[in-house]
Amino acid sequence: MTERDVSLKWLDWAKQIQAIAQIGLTYSKDVYDLERFQALREISVDILDTYTLVGKDTINLSFANESGYATPKVDIRGVVFEEDKILLVKEKADGAWALPGGWADIGYSPSEVAVKEIKEEAGFDVVPVRLLAVLDKKFHDHPPEPYHIYKMFILCQIVGGEALVGVETSEVRFFGESELPELSAERNTIAQVKSMFDYLRDPDKAVRLD
Repeated sequence: MTERDVSLKWLDWAKQIQAIAQIGLTYSKDVYDLERFQALREISVDILDTYTLVGKDTINLSFANESGYATPKVDIRGVVFEEDKILLVKEKADGAWALPGGWADIGYSPSEVAVKEIKEEAGFDVVPVRLLAVLDKKFHDHPPEPYHIYKMFILCQIVGGEALVGVETSEVRFFGESELPELSAERNTIAQVKSMFDYLRDPDKAVRLD
């Protein structure tokens, strides 16, 4: 276990406690058990409130307000190549670059999300080609966050449209593997983006799974 893993152990505990509490609140019928699970949820909120500057109200809204069985969130990233360069968009949120994408939307398949996000963030019409990777964010060098997240990388091919920024993006460009800009670490790491070029060199490369 690395020093970083040890220093963030409180975050793992908070997420696990929150998941147990959410499942218990969903399926328990006994009033005393419900009280205990609610108390657990409040403990998870207190942990985050103690170790972050987010604020308890925001934590309650974004971290501890879900119901139903607790499951990981899914982040979809579209991978598009043109002339041996990869498509990236500049995020308004942090001024850094990312593969176009975002949270999986209810009612959309993973491929449909990738197509939609590329259109909205980069302006291109694409068709999905194949799944390249399914990664668990906890195994990669992302900033810590309160959710357990799976990342899906889907190769797409341009069939129309043109480079246009969207509501959340300020630039759209293609980059070679040796000229990658500063990346939005919350959305994708340098190792992840570089690994996408392996599929450009070897179209039959197996899907990567964590």
